[in-house]
Amino acid sequence: MKIFIGTDHAGYVLKEKLVSTLKGEGYEVVDRGAFEYDEHDDYPDFVIPVAEEVSKDPENVKGIIIGATGQGEAIAANKFSNVRAMVYYGKTPVVVDDEADIIVRSREHNNSNVLSLGARFLTEEAMMMAVDEWLKTPYSGSERHVRRLAKIDNIKLQK
Repeated sequence: MKIFIGTDHAGYVLKEKLVSTLKGEGYEVVDRGAFEYDEHDDYPDFVIPVAEEVSKDPENVKGIIIGATGQGEAIAANKFSNVRAMVYYGKTPVVVDDEADIIVRSREHNNSNVLSLGARFLTEEAMMMAVDEWLKTPYSGSERHVRRLAKIDNIKLQK
């Protein structure tokens, strides 16, 4: 599986560790930057190239983007057709059951193909656990989820 990764300064340190770990696990990783720490850089410069790649081949590649909260990064990524970015910045305080895990649901129900991580809320260990869970969880492909995603895909953007 090919994974595109991008971040601004807020996630730079975590990204470096993530790229190294994923390559060590045998994933094909394409690093879209940042390639050095620059507190004045802008996340769209690194998120857009990742989203463009996922948009071209949404079923076969994945993207991981990292920012301070992950929110703006996901908003930018979701501007691209065929991109379904989800935000993760830690476990919710109340977990009803294992099935309710947001990472699992984002893959099983919504076929998310971009994981947007909030660097200011995650430890390295928590990030790696989230990425591992997200990468190993398949899309269910059940009829109701296919139907719902088709409805989203058919939305025409307003100007």
